[in-house]
This record gives sequence, C-alpha cells and structure tokens, in this order.
Amino acid sequence: MTTSSAQTEPTELTGPTEATGPTELRRTVETYWAAAEARDWDAVASTLADDVVYDLPQTRERISGKEKYLRFNREYPGDWHARIERVVADGDQAVTWIRVTVGLEEMYAIAFFTGDGQGRIKAHVDFWPEPYEPPLGREHLVERY
Repeated sequence: MTTSSAQTEPTELTGPTEATGPTELRRTVETYWAAAEARDWDAVASTLADDVVYDLPQTRERISGKEKYLRFNREYPGDWHARIERVVADGDQAVTWIRVTVGLEEMYAIAFFTGDGQGRIKAHVDFWPEPYEPPLGREHLVERY
C-alpha cells in the first residue's frame, strides 16, 4: 500500500476520509465480512475470484479455489461472529482488523486481501494473534485494559 502524509490515519469502517476515498476492493471486503457474518455463502462467493487463495500462516494451511474456500467457511465449527474494527484499503490491497466471538470467547484477527482488478478477492491471508502477558518491568509506563 502506498502511504502519503494525507493517509497517516487508517480509514475507519464508518466511512472513508476525503483524502483516501472509497476503493472497489474496500467495498468488496466490507461486503465479504457482512455476508460471512450473515452466513450468506452466495454473497460471499460473489466477492471471490474463481482462483482465490486463502493462506493461514500460523497453521501453515492453504486453500486454493473458490469452491474449497466456501466449503471451508461453511463447515467451520462453532457459532462464530465477526465484526470489523477497522478497514484500511488502497488500490488492490485491503487490511481488516476484526473482532471474532465464539460463545464467550473473544479474539482478534488481521486479514490481508488482494484484489484481482475486477473487484473480487484473489488472495486472503489471516493472522490470529494470541494474547499474552507483558514482560515485567514496564508497569510504570503502561495502562492495562
């Protein structure tokens, strides 16, 4: 993604700034997450390129192709829910920070998307960071939440 002084602040889901403006991929990614949350798999399919590739680096898994990608998501266990915290998009690249809940468990994920130039997602990479306790010795500098 390109960065200019006018784009130092991320674009929030509540609306693009005048400096960045909307992108086609941004709208596609927002549609993707809304459709996934609604379990509207036909709508999810409409956001994907036929040759979409989904990578999960932490588990070293890759899913290639729209049909496998959709099946993976349809069969994913649990009653999960995803809410976008932030979207940053520029041209054919977009990043989302999402909050996912499964029952009482809450976690965050970062998802990187690449567009195919036709308004569809051709690559999706997920990172699921695990929370951890900070090292001792900086308590006087931080506020825990």
